[in-house]
Amino acid sequence: MTGRVLRQLWLPALVFVILLLSTAGSTSFYFPPLTTVLHTLWDQLAGGGLLDDLWFSLRNIVLGLALATVVGVAAGLVIGEVRTLRLALGPLLDFARATPTVGFVPVIILTLGIGSGPKIFLIFLGSLWPILLNTIAGVGQINPAVHETARGYRVPWHLQLRRVVLPGALPQIFAGIRVALSIAVVLMVVSEIYGSPIGLGNFILQSGSSFHVAETWAGTLLIGVLGYGLSVLLLLCEHALLGWYHQRAPRARRPRPAVTAASPEPADKNSNGVVV
Repeated sequence: MTGRVLRQLWLPALVFVILLLSTAGSTSFYFPPLTTVLHTLWDQLAGGGLLDDLWFSLRNIVLGLALATVVGVAAGLVIGEVRTLRLALGPLLDFARATPTVGFVPVIILTLGIGSGPKIFLIFLGSLWPILLNTIAGVGQINPAVHETARGYRVPWHLQLRRVVLPGALPQIFAGIRVALSIAVVLMVVSEIYGSPIGLGNFILQSGSSFHVAETWAGTLLIGVLGYGLSVLLLLCEHALLGWYHQRAPRARRPRPAVTAASPEPADKNSNGVVV
């Protein structure tokens, strides 16, 4: 376990050390030393109000992504199972996937306001399509023999969705959630930059407008840490639920020695020592 963690963390640690050393003597106004950025980040979290911004942004991401997961998985299971519905909704889903969600930001702010609800809805709208489309693809990749076996045993349709289709599509579903998480972080920042009195996006906007460079870098760094932490948490949940999918393949058995005339294969014996 320790070796696996070290293999994953050595490169981020190396990049951190390189940045720390390369910016140690920086006198640039736009690129302050990393130690200054980290000190500013700690001060803002401790008493500068950044902790409230972090909680506001984190709550919006979690609620929006959770809502998109529930709706996307439920709709994707049904659409993936019903071929007629899948063919009918195909062009509409392709159109929705190709439409950038960021373009809806002014419309959503204009119609719904600048509170927390519109931001959650925007994150939900942008995160829905990767989860929905990956769920449909995951259902389509299930072996048809699995469906035939379930129908042969007369398993009810709702039970097939919950016990057969959903577990089979889970690897693809988690792939869609990982993509949706990165989209949710981007939409969180964009929605808070435009018309929001609180949040990490608003913090970066206000700091940049006031030319507080260290605070701007601190907010950007915190957004990266937030996204990375959520990704690691999602990966842990995936490994917990899909242990059967991520388990290592069994080691190949050692090949038996070739049977030759000089070394004939020994005969099998029963428990009494009699050759059979």
